Amino acid sequence: MSWDQAFDEPITLPGRQPLRTLRDAGLYVTVLPKAEHDAPEWQAAMEALLLVAEHDGPTMFARIGMMRALHRHRPKDAPAQGRKAEGLPDRAVILAHRPSTRKSRQN
Repeated sequence: MSWDQAFDEPITLPGRQPLRTLRDAGLYVTVLPKAEHDAPEWQAAMEALLLVAEHDGPTMFARIGMMRALHRHRPKDAPAQGRKAEGLPDRAVILAHRPSTRKSRQN
């Protein structure tokens, strides 16, 4: 078990030292107020920390969990509105007007 594994990039927090290792992140989570600590995002972050520390997994997984929990109150971005770019026809229109590549049978 290696709680001393360092993140590839430290997690910066306003008003305090950055979280540089799995241990730093784990200690940060353990001192959160109970209501915050019990949130599903923080529980998932702690689970990711445990899995990475116990199984020598990639620290990026734990970092992603921590970042998601830290930013859980931020509004989510609007989903992309499909692949259609302005001024381009729909895929169905393109397919309908595509020349056939099959050779016709001649008897």
